[in-house]
Amino acid sequence: MAYLGTQPNDVKKNTGLYTPSEILQLTKDGSWGGSLELIKENSFSSVGDLLFTDIKENIYDVHILRITQDCTGDPINYLRLSNDGGSSYEDSNYRYASYISDSASAGGENRSNASTQILFNYGGGIGANELQNFEATFYNLGDASKYSFVTGQSVNLGSTASVLSWSTNGCYTVAETINAIKFYMSGGTRTGTAKLYGLKQ
Repeated sequence: MAYLGTQPNDVKKNTGLYTPSEILQLTKDGSWGGSLELIKENSFSSVGDLLFTDIKENIYDVHILRITQDCTGDPINYLRLSNDGGSSYEDSNYRYASYISDSASAGGENRSNASTQILFNYGGGIGANELQNFEATFYNLGDASKYSFVTGQSVNLGSTASVLSWSTNGCYTVAETINAIKFYMSGGTRTGTAKLYGLKQ
């Protein structure tokens, strides 16, 4: 029976089997579906806001952001999106649901159906060996006909040295092109690295 589904975005004729060297070459050339392209890598020191502009939203339907950071205090990380390249960030029409698991106490949820931002997690890392790691995956940012969605997870030590694990899902409920991302904190500063990727379809 003939295959009637979507054909993969590969440019090398084949019999349906790839050798490891062919896969590596296609990935290097950017022609292997599912490949990650590094759009931007930043190191930051003693800042509050993390801004990501020029995100190639006209190329990628899916963006993946990975952050490793050490924060002063125990702040909250918030997320906002921009439709004008980062000149301003939208402060309405967000919905989110977050759940925290705590190794020292009962977990709990935080949610809103009408918010000015997406509550992503509590910033963690209160020492050199207590870095917070989190990942956010964004969908539809460049599609003006769809809402923008984000899902993410993080792990870190809290101010009482318990392990905190977050799972977050959010939506910006306006169908428009999003071309910049902002993570900001309720207070304090952060130091670390951030990598933004585009996922090739």
